[in-house]
Amino acid sequence: MCMDHKISCSCGRSSASFNFKDDVLPSEIIEKLYCPECSADVSFDPESMVEDNAWVIAYDMDMAKFMGNKLPVAEVTPNAIFDEGYCAWRGVYPTDHIDSVREREELVKLSKINTQKYFTEFRRWSIERMDRLSKEGWRKANEDKRV
Repeated sequence: MCMDHKISCSCGRSSASFNFKDDVLPSEIIEKLYCPECSADVSFDPESMVEDNAWVIAYDMDMAKFMGNKLPVAEVTPNAIFDEGYCAWRGVYPTDHIDSVREREELVKLSKINTQKYFTEFRRWSIERMDRLSKEGWRKANEDKRV
């Protein structure tokens, strides 16, 4: 069963949906979420927070370390929690799961008319989209570039 974990940011102007890989960590692991509007006023703490394109997630690191024995990571850090998908966006960025569906609507229409062209266009769209998101600075769009 897949549950949508939608959390509002601190200022209430935005929200983000999260995935929790293997359901190892509970949604309560997120102490606060800051959108680009409210993150400007946050004192960033790399020991408990992760930043992704001006969005900041503050994790409850006491809970994370307590549950850390279930995480197959060398060290339980905010970066490991996010980058390994144990508590990260549902998609590439906070509203990706909604936006990508909307972007694909025209392609779906094409699939009913010309299947071959649909596959070609879908591949082109996917590559161009990830390239755009990578240039925008989203962490998950740059996973293959991290060492």
